[in-house]
Amino acid sequence: METAKAGHALHFRVKEAILNLIKNGKYKPHTQLPTEAEFCKKFGVSRTTVRTALQQLAIEGYVYRKQGKGTFVSDKKVKQTLTSTVENFSEQLTVQGKQPSIKVINLEVIQADASLAEIFHLEIGDPVNKLERIRYADQEPLQYEVAYLPWRKTPALNAKACETSLYRVLENHYQLKIKKTVEHLELFLADDHAAKMLQIKNGAPCFSLETFAYLSDETIIEYSQTIFRGDRVNFVIERNY
Repeated sequence: METAKAGHALHFRVKEAILNLIKNGKYKPHTQLPTEAEFCKKFGVSRTTVRTALQQLAIEGYVYRKQGKGTFVSDKKVKQTLTSTVENFSEQLTVQGKQPSIKVINLEVIQADASLAEIFHLEIGDPVNKLERIRYADQEPLQYEVAYLPWRKTPALNAKACETSLYRVLENHYQLKIKKTVEHLELFLADDHAAKMLQIKNGAPCFSLETFAYLSDETIIEYSQTIFRGDRVNFVIERNY
């Protein structure tokens, strides 16, 4: 009989074994997995262990369940390379066979609060562009972002143009070329607003990426907060030595 401690270790091993079979192509996207009973026999473990392993895989977005039908393999997650620049979003998805698109859902001029004033070296109340966008893969929401830019450097920002590359708009229309970005990645549980924007459940696991974009003179031209669906995205980090 499995002890609580042994059961915990077993469900992790079962989860990793099933995940490896998915990643190796044994179980294809949108095909049905074996039943819990079949997995019990395959791995020599209890149904509780198998059920826990499948629940974790579902939370992480590798499988999904259909009521009364069983457990199925999810579509492959979209890989995003953090060492690539933001304007390569479309290229990264296209290479993976996905159809990328960006939709601007809001563009307005707001007054800088204390936080934005400090970031952009403005006075409180100075105008700031607030840009909200959703990025899609095959018409499915993938990430929701809110970007802020000082209005005095980016007046008359065009919403339609921002449905391509914001950084390209900055360079072509304002002669503002991004020199570098500094990014902070954290785990995040979807709140009401993020859940609505990304069409996921409240509390679903996500990634939160905070980005500061710098010009060559080291001034910050853009500050953004991006929420990525944890069930649809994974990240690749490349380091050169």
